Amino acid sequence: MPNQPTESATIRTLLVIPVEVAGRLAVSVAAADLGASTETLTLTASDGSAVPQREVTLDRGMRLHVIDAPQGEVTLTYDATVALTAAEPERVSDADAFTYILPSRYCPSDRLTGLANTEFGHIEADAVRARRIVSWVHERLSYEPGTTTSTDDALTPLLGGLGVCRDYAHLVVALARAVGMPARYVSVYAPGLSPMDAHAVVEIGVDGKWFVFDATRLAPRRSMVRIGTGRDAADVAILSSLGGVSGLTYFEVTATASPVLPDENPDDLITLG
Repeated sequence: MPNQPTESATIRTLLVIPVEVAGRLAVSVAAADLGASTETLTLTASDGSAVPQREVTLDRGMRLHVIDAPQGEVTLTYDATVALTAAEPERVSDADAFTYILPSRYCPSDRLTGLANTEFGHIEADAVRARRIVSWVHERLSYEPGTTTSTDDALTPLLGGLGVCRDYAHLVVALARAVGMPARYVSVYAPGLSPMDAHAVVEIGVDGKWFVFDATRLAPRRSMVRIGTGRDAADVAILSSLGGVSGLTYFEVTATASPVLPDENPDDLITLG
């Protein structure tokens, strides 16, 4: 018997930032501005005062919160309930087809052209090729936290066979671009993910429309909530320095779906809201 439709996702995020040098920082934790029903975001300095911030909107509704961080500890809390509704697939625009097919910092697709064409170049149908790339990555990588670093690109998990969601996504993006398919990196909240954290998935242009794929297969895609969209992880980092300097942050996420988690079939073509 199929599950009931998943109606909403509830998100709670705590981010503690030890600011070593006061200055501007950019935080990406808010759900993309694509239908959040309710949300609150607070930023508090170590003395209890509010930290000034302004919101900047980027591609696909991604929202950065740029903060003037004082030295000391800054605590961010974010709570949201996001309505999950069926969305029509977004068309791959001419700008998308250019931006998301070029190599990028963590997705050196130009260095994977030979491998990608050998493995996937003979497959003519977009949907079949996209599914095969995602399955290929899923079958060849083992999910092992701590095996890669924030400076590793897609070649590290390819050669080592280990990684986390970030690495799976980078490798899928790089392979898809290497065979001429536009692909973009997406940070999401993923109800059902264990252990719970922010998550990374991929959107691939299939027959001129964007569909979401997850080579880790750790959470159902229909209940995922978009945070940010970019060429790779550099574009959607949780915390970026714009002058301020921070130490290691503490990050805690809880994401749940209501009334139930949806079913997941990795072969389904799913649109991310």
